[in-house]
Amino acid sequence: MSLVANTGKLAGRTLFITGASRGIGKAIALKAAKDGANVVVAAKTAEPHPKLPGTIYTAAEEIEALGGKALPCIVDVRDEKQVQKAIDEAVKKFNGIDILINNASAISLTGTAHTDMKRYDLMHNINTRGTFLASKLCLPLLQNSDHAHILNLSPPLNMNPYWFSVHVAYTMAKYGMSMCVLGMSEEFKQYNIGVNALWPKTAIATAAIEMLTGDTSTSRKPEIVSDAAYVMLCKDPKKYTGKFEIDEDVLKAAGIKDLTPYACDPKNVDNLLLDGFLDDPEALKQHRTVSTASVRRYHTSAARYAEKAASEGQIPQLFALITKTITPELVKKTQAVFQFNVKGKEEGVWHLDLKNGDGVCGQGEPKNPADAVLTMDSQNFADMFAGKLKPATAFMMGKLKIKGDMQKAMKLEKMMKSLKAKA
Repeated sequence: MSLVANTGKLAGRTLFITGASRGIGKAIALKAAKDGANVVVAAKTAEPHPKLPGTIYTAAEEIEALGGKALPCIVDVRDEKQVQKAIDEAVKKFNGIDILINNASAISLTGTAHTDMKRYDLMHNINTRGTFLASKLCLPLLQNSDHAHILNLSPPLNMNPYWFSVHVAYTMAKYGMSMCVLGMSEEFKQYNIGVNALWPKTAIATAAIEMLTGDTSTSRKPEIVSDAAYVMLCKDPKKYTGKFEIDEDVLKAAGIKDLTPYACDPKNVDNLLLDGFLDDPEALKQHRTVSTASVRRYHTSAARYAEKAASEGQIPQLFALITKTITPELVKKTQAVFQFNVKGKEEGVWHLDLKNGDGVCGQGEPKNPADAVLTMDSQNFADMFAGKLKPATAFMMGKLKIKGDMQKAMKLEKMMKSLKAKA
């Protein structure tokens, strides 16, 4: 699905895209492929993920099926040798690189106390260092192109303290990508290289988000970002540089008046989940109604995916199990919506709606108002759902804090017995 017509301006151009095996990176690759572009699919996913579709090889097949040429390369942007090897292979196959898309990113939306240094280093090494490294190594080739662009998928440099207070480690790592735009756009003007940033106005539905939340109804499709990127990459890099663009603004300026087709669910076109780092009054209102620990359903889901891809945690596995055991009968018996604010090692917000429709659970706040909000440590939470710790006991011992309808909260004990019996 695309509302921007292909013009052929990228025909024969070579794009080096990090993190292009799925999601936004792949969407940009496929849009360029329709012009007949060459795409270096630089990502880590060489083997199929058990729950997420797509590898560098399947992405390459899709690119070539649309008329482009592809070069799949196993690349961890933290590894200088791997990045250089992929660049060397691109030169051998395509004789150069015209466009660099710094899309690979790591995310963990935790506060200072709950951000371990391993995770801090991961975000900074992938986001800031990876972007700087790829830009540095591609620079000699970009200097030889007559249509050279660097496009970073990063937000505007918004100095509102709020965006630092909620997840300072991630904000610094992501802003590192944006500072590369600020500095390199000026530094590379002498080489006629356009350096810009692109950021989505709303949550974007990707396979990872869908897997974790089971709900992308308030998100937009990745094609809104790829269409905006295409518009930007077709511009003259000599004149277009140093911009921090928002996807929908780019498209509106290009004449796209109705963005409804980009919505995953057209019925929610006026109720989309807004993205971070933007001082839109509604965006700030949305963010400030969510706990600092979780920040937002979309961001928290992405953060959990980064962890889950490496190793399954107890909480995601637990909710995956709960999803399989929800029945209309259980919904009828329970008639309650629960929100779980999980603290500790697997910090995040989860929901269990056993009141509406056929029932649903997943990560983030519930769509419908919660009858009871329960706060507890992740290990105690796992023990509670495993039957090792009764909710009433946990509450009396101070291990469980309950806000809202106490009677409905205590229904959890009966509900968990039902879930355990069906598991």
